[in-house]
Amino acid sequence: MGTSPVPGYPMGLTGLCPLAGPSPTSSIHVYTQREVYGTVGSHVTLSCSFWSSEWISEDISITWHFQAEGSRDSISIFHYAKGQPYIDDVGSFKERMEWVGNPRRKDGSIVIHNLDYTDNGTFTCDVKNPPDIVGKSSQVTLYVLEKVPTRYGVVLGSIIGGALLLVAVVVALVYLIRYCWLRRQAALQRRLSAMEKGKLQRSAKDASKRSRQAPVLYAMLDHSRSTKAASEKKAKGAPGDSRKDKK
Repeated sequence: MGTSPVPGYPMGLTGLCPLAGPSPTSSIHVYTQREVYGTVGSHVTLSCSFWSSEWISEDISITWHFQAEGSRDSISIFHYAKGQPYIDDVGSFKERMEWVGNPRRKDGSIVIHNLDYTDNGTFTCDVKNPPDIVGKSSQVTLYVLEKVPTRYGVVLGSIIGGALLLVAVVVALVYLIRYCWLRRQAALQRRLSAMEKGKLQRSAKDASKRSRQAPVLYAMLDHSRSTKAASEKKAKGAPGDSRKDKK
């Protein structure tokens, strides 16, 4: 048998497409919260979600690692593979961890119960969904705080509630006083406006009355003047008449 004239093609398959090689890998994206807070003795959910351009395969794997605060070493504490969750025996999480994720919903979350100060540290979530295996893991930092006593919490809550109530009462009083003051000012303004309007009306009436009285006064004055002139004229003519009578 001879060799194929085209390198990379089997003998007798010239003109056909070359054999398919492995498909290129895609990038998977993993998301977690940056910080999570909890109190001693309580539980906390470490959420982990992811996005993949591929269908969720049966070979998907989810891994959680933990690096204690102040430590340089990281340990594996949880692993999901072949549809089964596995809690690692290493570390103190074996009896306190719960798997609550669902890969079909792109969820890889876990819950840690009965928190302790030793749980302070960084948790890393890593997801692989072949052939989508290239991507960066995501980290969340857990802070475990001291549990507040119930009695102290009740007292503190009562104090805060009382302070807020006092502030609300003061604000309400301020608004009420301002409302009453504005209402009183408005009533006073209306009263002043009414008084000014009454004064203007009275002034108008007085002016009208004076305008009506002026012709009467002028007529009376003319009448008195004419009467006085007639009496004076009569007085002047009286001596001549007497002399005539004597003759």
